[in-house]
Amino acid sequence: MAINNSVTQLNIPQIVVPTKRDSLPLKIEQSIKYSEQLEEVRNLLKHVEGGRLKLLDMVDVLQKLGINHNFEQEIDSILKMHYTTISNGHASIHDQSLYEVSINFRIFRQHGYYIPADVFARFKQKNGMFFEEIAKDVKGLMALYEASQLSIEGECILEEAADFSYHALKEMMPFLDEDEAMMVKNTLEHPYQRTSSTFMVNKFIKHYSGTTMCELAEMELAKLQALHRTEVNQISRWWKELGLAEELKLARSQPLNWYLWPMASLEDPSLSAERFELIKPIALIFIIDDIFDVYGTLDELVLFTEAVIRWDVNSLERLPYHLRICIEALYNITREISDKIYKKYGFNPIEYLKRTWINLFEAFLVEAKWFASGHLPNADEYLRNGIVSSGAEVVTVHMFFLLGCATNEDSATIIKDNPGITFCLAKILRLWDDLGSAKDENQDGHDGSYVTYYMRDNEGCSLENAHRHVMSIISNTWKQLNKECLSPNKFSAPFIKACLNLARMGGNNIHHNFARNT
Repeated sequence: MAINNSVTQLNIPQIVVPTKRDSLPLKIEQSIKYSEQLEEVRNLLKHVEGGRLKLLDMVDVLQKLGINHNFEQEIDSILKMHYTTISNGHASIHDQSLYEVSINFRIFRQHGYYIPADVFARFKQKNGMFFEEIAKDVKGLMALYEASQLSIEGECILEEAADFSYHALKEMMPFLDEDEAMMVKNTLEHPYQRTSSTFMVNKFIKHYSGTTMCELAEMELAKLQALHRTEVNQISRWWKELGLAEELKLARSQPLNWYLWPMASLEDPSLSAERFELIKPIALIFIIDDIFDVYGTLDELVLFTEAVIRWDVNSLERLPYHLRICIEALYNITREISDKIYKKYGFNPIEYLKRTWINLFEAFLVEAKWFASGHLPNADEYLRNGIVSSGAEVVTVHMFFLLGCATNEDSATIIKDNPGITFCLAKILRLWDDLGSAKDENQDGHDGSYVTYYMRDNEGCSLENAHRHVMSIISNTWKQLNKECLSPNKFSAPFIKACLNLARMGGNNIHHNFARNT
């Protein structure tokens, strides 16, 4: 499944071997230094010279260094003030350089503010081609390529900008010095909008070395790594005490890899409790997927699904032991998470959480019936079901409530009535997973692949063309997701950010980078 398979190739050496020394709190002098650095950067934000461009440059650096969560109020105030100025016609970004227009466009859109794509029209000739002189502006082209990743459907000029900037930068790379060439390579391979910043911080720390913000980022990274090691210890104990790994020998037992999902999606260090709770449904998605793949017969899987639909602990006697203990764990974990959310926010989301599990089980069962009957769905039929069986809905609905986005029934219905963000990220994860045709080497299960079904539906289609088709769908789905995240929006900024981070987990470019740089 998409949530499952996408991270199984990763290794996380910086959190695999915790030590007593690493888990100690920072020394008093380090804590004092950290507080001083925070205030110094905060003062820089308040008194930065050079106008809007310098402010947005600083916001950009704070984001890339992973320390922007410390200054959310200041950043929100800065962006709101400047966007109001632009909207009221008191300032313009149409008459600025390529770099200035691009970074304005990207930063505002990343924070939900709509900037029209036609701000880039002035860089095109009457024949529709971009001016040749900007093809030599490395900084401007990198910014343009990054900005193009924030496009929404129908913005042809941004599609053209992405293609133009990509090829122009590629052509220049052999003539750049080593550092500049590496910057271009990183931009093209890991555009900010589609890459989890969790896996890129080390690269950016090297790039901004010697700055006050970089010093703060290094201290923050040390604190965060210590926190992650503590969380890994906590998760490992929970997983061992749960006992499913011992009982289900054929199922995957990879809590460290699973931890990457909450670690990357809920980046803020203050969300430690939420990360710990979120890994529980993620672990269950893995286990339930493996049960459908390698444990249950079709008759047993029908009973398995019916048990979830009934959600009654007293109706499990007909289930085999290995299925029964999994259902009991699901019941208990869902109840415990719901109780914690109720105590913290005053609303019990158990009915919403149950519904997501029912949807997931039913989607898994559809796939099991396909395999058992020998039925081969067409690509569209497979993808519709695969979006649900990706497990993304289970994760996003849990995140929604864990982040306190609902305090009553009216606010709770937002997640049900506005499925666009979940749909988009589920589709992105499903298709990235299928591009890899990932089948865990330790299993005998049979997972379908959109690529396989698309090639069967289109006789004579090569694997290369099928991959190109899938990449086109992923790109278009990102455009839909970008639009869903623009204001006005019913969801909170932390929830939107967490969902974007989940979508960014798709794609081997992230995984390879993480394994290479940690």
